[in-house]
Amino acid sequence: MTPPDDAEYSATVLGSHWIVRPGQDRTLAEQGTGEERPARPDRVEGSVLRFGPGVTAAVAHRTHPAPAAAPPSPAPSPRRLRRHALPALVLLCVLAYLAWPRLGPPLEVRDVAVTARPDVLGCGGTAHITGLVTTNGRPGTLSYRWVRSDGTASGVLKEVTVRGRQQARLHLRWTFQGTGHHTARAELRILAPAPRTLTTHFTYDCP
Repeated sequence: MTPPDDAEYSATVLGSHWIVRPGQDRTLAEQGTGEERPARPDRVEGSVLRFGPGVTAAVAHRTHPAPAAAPPSPAPSPRRLRRHALPALVLLCVLAYLAWPRLGPPLEVRDVAVTARPDVLGCGGTAHITGLVTTNGRPGTLSYRWVRSDGTASGVLKEVTVRGRQQARLHLRWTFQGTGHHTARAELRILAPAPRTLTTHFTYDCP
């Protein structure tokens, strides 16, 4: 093409520092003489400002399609459920076993029997009186007292029973001295967990 006839026309080649690339607008504006004014954005999208035509990298990132949601995890298989069922059942049995002493029924007296040996005492003999208490095997405490026919009585005595033990033996020793013939009576009084009274007799004979 033929250049115009204007005598003042001249072709000018711009140096590379005059070429404006994306991202250099602000730098050139800061290095200018002060006459340049920063370009005003033509649109505001949230925190991203778009200057001029085209789409910046930030806008392209915002418009990128979101990744698809992860598929739901599959339900546990019946084999896995059966594998965990046995340990869970064992754990429940252990917890029930440990809680049974506290959560089970209380101690209960089912039967009481009292015997004296020997039935007939000689001079200076000692009678051995035994109370056999049958329970329901629960742990607890038996409170009882011995009362003798000579007018004496023991204080309140206690027997601690353990779980699984269904019998408790309560003992009394009664010693006689001197001559004479005497029919003695020993009385066992259960005070707790429920009141019960049982009596036995024996004879002291010393000519």
